[in-house]
Amino acid sequence: MSSEQTQQSPATPEEIWEILRQVAARQKEGERLARREWGELRERMRETDRQMRETDRRLKKAEDLFTTQWGKLMESLVKGELVELLAGRGVGVDGLARETLKRRGGESYEVDIVAVNGEEIVVVEVKTTLRLRDVRRFRSKLVRFKEWWPEYSDRKVYGAIAFLQASDDVAREAERRGFFVIRAAGDSASIVNAVDFEPRVFA
Repeated sequence: MSSEQTQQSPATPEEIWEILRQVAARQKEGERLARREWGELRERMRETDRQMRETDRRLKKAEDLFTTQWGKLMESLVKGELVELLAGRGVGVDGLARETLKRRGGESYEVDIVAVNGEEIVVVEVKTTLRLRDVRRFRSKLVRFKEWWPEYSDRKVYGAIAFLQASDDVAREAERRGFFVIRAAGDSASIVNAVDFEPRVFA
């Protein structure tokens, strides 16, 4: 058999067009599959994002519940020992005020504990973790106390901050600003101010 007979004849125009058509069809199918896979991937990413947001929401809810319940336990602990603690620092307390929330004209003003006697008021802020911003906010709140409790307008207003944990720097800053500093530990609480500490009159 001669080489002329074994040599493959060139493709006809029709065959070339068929090859191009097949290539184009395969390319189109590949693009379709790629779009489908990308769509499925985006859907999985959206679902994962939704699940993460839901998990964050549940964790936040659990954290808020824990913080609220722990805060109530802290308040109960401090209330139980507050009269004795303040008496040890020369502030005699007749009792604790029942009302700690005031509302007026769409505004509200709330404190955690109010200890009273005939001449003095000690307003107590209770925090699980005390931060510097809490100290600053409480100071700003205290200077307006008599606006909301005018029945105590003839009494000196002191401030106290009770907490479960705080850095030494924050505790010292609270004392420097004139607050009684009450640290809760275990099932007891104690005032940790220096022996010669003089509380500031805020209002």
